[in-house]
Amino acid sequence: MSTTKPTPRVLVTQAAEATIDLLRDEHGPLMFHQSGGCCDGSSPMCFAKGEFRVGSNDVWLGRIHGCDFFMSAAQFAYWQHTQLTVDVVKGRGASFSLEIPLGVRFLIRSRLFTEAEEQHMTPVYDGDEYPREA
Repeated sequence: MSTTKPTPRVLVTQAAEATIDLLRDEHGPLMFHQSGGCCDGSSPMCFAKGEFRVGSNDVWLGRIHGCDFFMSAAQFAYWQHTQLTVDVVKGRGASFSLEIPLGVRFLIRSRLFTEAEEQHMTPVYDGDEYPREA
């Protein structure tokens, strides 16, 4: 039995966690979908949970600060060897993401996984079959 903790595919900074807390207080449970280039380039978009419909064309990468994080399966094919970190910066994005009225926007910082990390990856699921919290 292995005691190695799986390598997370998506992380979140403390600054982004603080913004998520503000948004959760106002909007309730949240979710993220990594934009594929429409509207605001390729920014992580934050929605009230269920406001963005996910399905078999989407991939669930994990949870950040209690929020499910998805991206399109086609985009994941390019990003599958990259660890994503959701961060927040001052400025206004051009998206429909919930943080925009706060004068900030979420963004992705990324790095390639090491060979060792890739041996113990967190599994991904399609948007119809991801592990929902009870």
